[in-house]
Order: sequence, then structure tokens, then C-alpha cells
Amino acid sequence: MAEQESLEFGKADFVLMDTVSMPEFMANLRLRFEKGRIYTFIGEVVVSVNPYKLLNIYGRDTIEQYKGRELYERPPHLFAIADAAYKAMKRRSKDTCIVISGESGAGKTEASKYIMQYIAAITNPSQRAEVERVKNMLLKSNCVLEAFGNAKTNRNDNSSRFGKYMDINFDFKGDPIGGHINNYLLEKSRVIVQQPGERSFHSFYQLLQGGSDQILRSLHLQKSLSSYNYIRVGAQLKSSINDAAEFKVVAEAMKVIGFKPEEIQTVYKILAAILHLGNLKFVVDGDTPLIDNGKVVSIIAELLSTKTDMVEKALLYRTVATGRDIIDKQHTEQEASYGRDAFAKAIYERLFCWIVTRINDIIEVKNYDTTVHGKNTVIGVLDIYGFEIFDNNSFEQFCINYCNEKLQQLFIQLVLKQEQEEYQREGIPWKHIDYFNNQIIVDLVEQQHKGIIAILDDACMNVGKVTDEMFLEALNSKLGKHGHFSSRKLCASDKILEFDRDFRIRHYAGDVVSPWILLSHPEYTERTLGKSLDLPTKRLVVPVCCCFALILGVLDDKHTIFLRVPFLR
Repeated sequence: MAEQESLEFGKADFVLMDTVSMPEFMANLRLRFEKGRIYTFIGEVVVSVNPYKLLNIYGRDTIEQYKGRELYERPPHLFAIADAAYKAMKRRSKDTCIVISGESGAGKTEASKYIMQYIAAITNPSQRAEVERVKNMLLKSNCVLEAFGNAKTNRNDNSSRFGKYMDINFDFKGDPIGGHINNYLLEKSRVIVQQPGERSFHSFYQLLQGGSDQILRSLHLQKSLSSYNYIRVGAQLKSSINDAAEFKVVAEAMKVIGFKPEEIQTVYKILAAILHLGNLKFVVDGDTPLIDNGKVVSIIAELLSTKTDMVEKALLYRTVATGRDIIDKQHTEQEASYGRDAFAKAIYERLFCWIVTRINDIIEVKNYDTTVHGKNTVIGVLDIYGFEIFDNNSFEQFCINYCNEKLQQLFIQLVLKQEQEEYQREGIPWKHIDYFNNQIIVDLVEQQHKGIIAILDDACMNVGKVTDEMFLEALNSKLGKHGHFSSRKLCASDKILEFDRDFRIRHYAGDVVSPWILLSHPEYTERTLGKSLDLPTKRLVVPVCCCFALILGVLDDKHTIFLRVPFLR
């Protein structure tokens, strides 16, 4: 029997509103939030307002209320979306996808975890041991990924600093038999620098606060967070996360998933090596840069299982190929510092990608024969960064906000453009809804030969010295007449922007000012220093574009969208 909410809680579905306007929309959303209703439908879309507190609406009793029900039989809830996606997959034997989108701090990662918990709870009625093992590993993988990919920000104590797309594979009976995780755009700059009020990735604090004295001695570490330059900024910050307790939880989760003891110890060694790298100092003897604290180099070499002289050479020299000749060119003190930081970021990114690969090796479907076991179907869960506007917006924020522009474009295409075109084709009386098409902003970023990414690519590929001023001048020259781009040179009266430093992009969710420091940009630094540090030298634009191809590609089959909006302020 269908259960409907009374009107004291407002309209449970925005489609039922008498008048559609922003004030009416926000008033209904606020009323429902104040009455304890954080979910509201827009047709088959769910809008969620983050309450920033635990609510008793995700337990077993609630799961049973939504299990097997049609979308409108129960009040709005993300379980309704999860169940709709599961039923669509099972009934039609077609892959489905749940997209979770919204501003930073909207609660996207928590939503993805509740969706996975719901799917785990309603499957495997026959209690098959193998299925239970797979479900347990899928849930435990979240814990590990959060430790190494999440951090405290000014919006959120457990903010995802990477994008994730997880496939959950099901057999013909609808029981999970495995999964696969794709990760995108880890915010590796957070390893070396954090904004005021923020921390680096949880993994560093968990190791120092939760590691035993024996473990820390073997890694040449001490518990004092302020002893390490890379995490000193957030050393005194209070967090709702208990780092010491989480260290044990994550270690246990890694064991359950299937990490070997020596692999876990290697992870700790790499984390320790990064912390020691941050304490390396360079001094200049004449024109020659030297490493001031040589003992730290020996510790890093020991932790990375390599030779001290190789680490020292990688930090002080870069390899330059000129025709047939290959020479080692010594860094300046500034270049050595950039190289050290690029080294630390690259090591952490490779560690994170290895952890994801290791989890995939264990949870991926093995020995599945469709002729014997039936068709293998998939539910995909996409959880990416939310839109971000910081005081200091780096290259990562540029990519994150670009990705959100693409998701907004997808939402416009599926919910507004296609629906209205279908009404027109079927001759249904319909008052056309005007909407902002953000294609113009997407083109500003990605258009070939004219977009910001293309201009940045050109700057990074130039031979010789490239400065921030040269890059900004190229932006001004090629994008000066674009309505969503501005700089101080183009708008001299705008004193918010600094001359020869800042530019502004007018995104659909707000204006973002970016002070570009091209020489410390990871693309430029790692391309320039990549040879000496043995780093990958492919351009950053490659994984970024792969991310968006996947986002658009997985939605070709029947899909459900789960949209999140920021907390009402």
C-alpha cells in the first residue's frame, strides 16, 4: 500500500508544485528540511539537503519499507532511487547507473555508501557465503579509499579528494558477484600544501596517531604532527574523525580485502618516505644547490628500497636530451624544491592508484562464463568532486569545476532538453521551460585550439622559459571577448583581480577566480623534471578527458539520476 506524506511537510515532489519559481522551490525545500525531510523528488530525480548530522533513516526497518517498492509508493529517499536502479537492472537485464552530483560538502560520498549498503542488504536471500564475502569486500573498500583519498576541508571533515566510479556486478539472480573501481583526478597537490583550516589526506594522520611505537620506530617517525612540513598546517586542527581508531579500522579492512602483511607495511613505508621528503632542505654553495640534511636522504632511500646516491641525484639533477646527447643538468635551488614536491605528489598518486588496482584484483569477477552462469549485469555508482570555490583556486579546482559543468550539461540534456522535445513530438500541451545552456562555459574550457586547456597545453609544450604573464597574456588574447572570462587587463576597474596574475571564469554555480602559478603547476613541473625523477610525462589533459568520456558513456542504457544540492545556508 502506498504511503504518502501529508502537506504539512510540503510537496514531496517538485513536479506537483502549482507555480514553478526559484522562491517557491527554495521555500518548499526549506520547509521540508525544517520538518526533518531531507529528500524531495523531482520526477525520477531526488534532491537531498545535507543535515550535517546522523539521522535514523537508514536502518533495517527503513530498508524493508523500500525493498521491492515502486518509486512513488514511499516518501522520497535515496533508497527509492537505489531500489529503482536495482529493479531496472534485474527486470530488464540491462546495466544501470546512479550519478551523484552536487556542491562540495553536499554529502555525495555518504550517499554512495548508503546506496551500496542498501544493495548489499536486499541481495543474497539464500545467504551464499561467496556472495557475502564479495559484499563485505565491496563495503570495506570504501573504508580504505576514504583513508587514502579523503581529507578534512573547510566544508567537510571527510571530503573526497578524488573522483570514483564503481561498477557492482550481479549474476542472473541479482546477487553481487564482484565489482570494479575507476578513480579520477586525485588532488595530489594536497600532499604538499593545504589551505588554512584544512588537512592533508587522512592516511598521514592515521599512521602517526594510530601506529604503534614499534611501527613508527621502524619508519623513523614520531607522533608529533607538527614535526613534518607537509602536514604542519593542519596539525592542530580538530576533526570529528578519530585518527588513532581509524588506523586500526583501515588496517583491519585491508586485511579483510586481501592485502598481505608485507604489502600493508610497504604502504606505511611510502607514507613515511613522503613525510620525510617534506623535511628535506636545500642550501646553495656558490651556484651549487646541496641537500642540507643528508641523513634524511638515507632514511628515504631505506624506506623506498633504493640507493642513497640515486635519491640524491634525482633530487639535484634532471636529465636533458639534446639531439643524440643526454646530459645531467643541475637544478637551481628553486627547481630542486619543485622537484622534491613533484616527487612526493607522484609517489602518493602511484600509491593510491596501486591500492585501487590491488582492490580491483581482489573484487573483480573471476571465471564467470555467461553460457553457464547467465548474463552478468552492472549497477554503476558515480561519485565525483562537488563544485568548489576557494580563496585560492588551483588547477585541481579548475578541473573539478569543469567536470561539474559537464555533469550539469548532462543533467540539462536528460532532464530538460530531451523531456521537452519528447512532449513536443507527442503533441502534449506544454509550456516551454527556459533554461541556461552551459555549453558556452564548457567550450570556454575544452574547445580545440581556443579553450583554456588547449592554451595551457600550448604553454607547457613551448620550448624555452614560459612565465605566468605569458600564459595569462595568451588567455587575454584568445578569450578576451568571451562573456564568461575576465581578467584585470580586460576589466581594469575590477580590483578583486590582480594584474598579471588572476583570471575569472563565470561558472553556472558561481564565479571562480584563479591565480595561476604556471611554473608550480604540476603539468609544467612534472614535464620539466620528469626525466630526472622517473615520473610519467603524459599530459594531464588525457586522464581528465577519459573521465568525461566515461561519465557520458556509461549512461547509454536505462539510467537513474540522483542529484544532490548544497546545504541551505
